Amino acid sequence: MDLHRQGTRMVVLPFVRVMLHLLQGLCTSAFIFPLISPVNRDKRIKKWSAELLAILRIQVDIQADVEQAPHAVIVSNHVSWLDIFVINSLQPCRFVAKADIRSWPALGWLCEKAGTIFIARGKQREVRRVYEGLVTSIQAGDRIAFFPEGTTAAQGTLLPFHPNLFEAAIEAGVPVQPYALRYVDAQGNFHTAADFIGDMTFVDSMLLIMKTHKMTAQLILLPTIETVGVHRRDLSLTARQVIAEKLGYSDASKYVV
Repeated sequence: MDLHRQGTRMVVLPFVRVMLHLLQGLCTSAFIFPLISPVNRDKRIKKWSAELLAILRIQVDIQADVEQAPHAVIVSNHVSWLDIFVINSLQPCRFVAKADIRSWPALGWLCEKAGTIFIARGKQREVRRVYEGLVTSIQAGDRIAFFPEGTTAAQGTLLPFHPNLFEAAIEAGVPVQPYALRYVDAQGNFHTAADFIGDMTFVDSMLLIMKTHKMTAQLILLPTIETVGVHRRDLSLTARQVIAEKLGYSDASKYVV
């Protein structure tokens, strides 16, 4: 019984803290964001994201052998809904995300207020609309990020990179900077509790993460890839290759779109 109560407390207390943190984020987005500059908004997004991860007892380990490019489109492999907040804890970005995230309770609205660009996958007209908006945003100085796999994949697997949105970086004349992202346990092995795949719901994932210990999100910054004179397909394959190699995946060339 004591162990059961202890296990319940381990979930209930972080859950309450997360709910309060979400409420704080909702109030900030609704009442403060309209009154402050984009720079100050980014500072608040960065701080809020870092605090969310701390509540979930997730440490963030930034590994950067290169400097973060001031003007580049960020691309990363996609493991979990956590990915957005891990990256935002380093540098807030405007993410391109699946439209169904918008329907998530509270968190979807927060993502929208943080500048997330939602896209309905599989609709060519929608992809074109988002692509044109991305070019305008990049040229205006916004930091754009997207997950070229289009969905999450279990750690140890890297899905094909869809090349369509890489065209925005080419047209805007900015490089692509790949990020490699993984979640590990105390022994440095992939932490399976981070995987957000299959029929798992957001709540299921949240509860599973709250029950875990010693999870570290490793965010690895990789050298930029120039886009001048490069076809979007080749650009996507190069980005996938360097991310796969950094993560130690042996099937880097297995999947081709």
